[in-house]
Amino acid sequence: MNKLDTTKRAQIIGCLVEGNSIRATCRLTGAAKNTVVKLLADVGRACADYQDKTLRNLPCKNIQCDEIWSFCYSKEKNVPAEFKGVFGYGDVWTWTAIDADTKLVPSWFVANRSAEAAKIFMEDLSSRLKNRVQLTTDGHRAYLTAVESAFAGNIDYAMLVKLYESSQEETRYSPARCTGSEKRRISGNPDAKLVSTSYAERQNLTMRMSMRRFTRLTNAFSKKIDNLAAAVALHFMYYNFCRIHKTLRVTPAMEAGLTDHVWTIEEIIGLV
Repeated sequence: MNKLDTTKRAQIIGCLVEGNSIRATCRLTGAAKNTVVKLLADVGRACADYQDKTLRNLPCKNIQCDEIWSFCYSKEKNVPAEFKGVFGYGDVWTWTAIDADTKLVPSWFVANRSAEAAKIFMEDLSSRLKNRVQLTTDGHRAYLTAVESAFAGNIDYAMLVKLYESSQEETRYSPARCTGSEKRRISGNPDAKLVSTSYAERQNLTMRMSMRRFTRLTNAFSKKIDNLAAAVALHFMYYNFCRIHKTLRVTPAMEAGLTDHVWTIEEIIGLV
C-alpha cells in the first residue's frame, strides 16, 4: 500500500490545524479525501494518547472552564427519528479547561452537556493537577456537583454568572447584550480578582478559528463523532506544543515546563 512521505503528511496536518476543511485540504495538497480523513484519525488518536500521558502532575494555580457547542452528522432539528437521543448525532459540546497563567489546556472532553459529562470532565481535570487550584466556571449548574465530586472540597471555586438583557430585537445569530456579571463563591476562598472566564472564552474563539468544524454556519461539520474527537485532540496538541502564544513568546507547554522547545508538525506525526 502506498504511504505518504513525512513532508506530505506534514503539509496535510498543517492545513488542518490552520482551519481548513477536509475538502480544502485536498485541493491544497492534492491528497485524496479518504487519505486526509484517515491521517486525521490516526494522528488525532496519537495526540490524544500522548497528551493523556504527558499532561499530568501539572503545577497550575488558576483554572478556567467553559463549554463550546458544535454539531455532528446534522443539526439537532434535522436528526432522523432513529438517531434521536444518540450521542454523535446533533448537538455536541466540548468541555475545556485552560490555565490562566501558562495558557495550557490540560483537559478537554467531547460529550453532551449533561451532569454526567460534567462529572467525567472534572474528575479528569482533577487527576492532572498537582496543587490546590482556584477554579472559575460559568453558571452551568452541572458544575456544582461535578466539582464537589471531583475535588472533594479541596479547591477554591467560584462561578461567574453573566446577566443578559431580554429584548425582542435579538437576531438569530447575535446573542443578547451582556449587561453585567455576578461572581459567586461556591467553595473554599477564591480570590475575587481572579474570578474570570475570559481566557476560556477566548479559547473558544481560537477553536472556532482553527477548526473548520467549529465555524458557525459551517458546511464542513463532522459526519462522525470519532473524527470530531480526533480533530479536537490534534488542535490541542498543536496549540499546546507547537503554536507560540503571543503574550508568552513560547508555547503553553514550554511555559508549563512540559517541553524545552517548540514542537514541529513532523514531531506530531512521529507520535503515530
